[in-house]
Amino acid sequence: MRVAVWGAVSTVLLNVAASAASDVYLIRTRTGARVYTNAPVQYASRIYKDQPIPPAPEMFVRRSLAMIGRTPVPAPVPTSYDALIREIADRYNVEYALVKAVIKAESDFDYRAVSPKGALGLMQLMPQTAALHQVRNVFLPRDNIEGGCRHLRMLLDRYGGNLPLTIAAYNAGTRRVEEAGGIPPIPETREYLARVLRYRIAYLREGAGVIARR
Repeated sequence: MRVAVWGAVSTVLLNVAASAASDVYLIRTRTGARVYTNAPVQYASRIYKDQPIPPAPEMFVRRSLAMIGRTPVPAPVPTSYDALIREIADRYNVEYALVKAVIKAESDFDYRAVSPKGALGLMQLMPQTAALHQVRNVFLPRDNIEGGCRHLRMLLDRYGGNLPLTIAAYNAGTRRVEEAGGIPPIPETREYLARVLRYRIAYLREGAGVIARR
């Protein structure tokens, strides 16, 4: 099982950054960094056709694998929010395992969670993010998950389905991702990315009916 999971993690990190979209947009940030996406944006300076988004740098892959490997993949644990997560995630075409992994990493399923920076609820929405996605009550699980799924959908579209960039932007914001031209060199963000990917594997197992070995 461990070999299979390790292979799955490697596949996620090495291949998830590639996109099969026919149009790939290159964004040049103010610092000169480059960000690739298949989402049309006003400030994209060039358009590439039939070219994949470049994969994550090898060094980042190695470090991410090392971070994930430090802690065993947790056993998937059902929660009272699972049906709601699945319903909303399906509606926005966002992977159930990803949404649940973000909630686990953000609030550990505490709908009343408030961070020192002011992030609120299950998916730890900042007030401006909640306002952007028209969340009425951040402490109501349905409203909070709706807002979080909308935000993940927006980020997935912005970064052409690139999962590491999406997760990093959820934590650090799009400005930092685009200024860095990839995963920002922020220890908190790198650690957060590794945790979400690790939790995601657990919830993919959950969906497949696989129980992790202790």
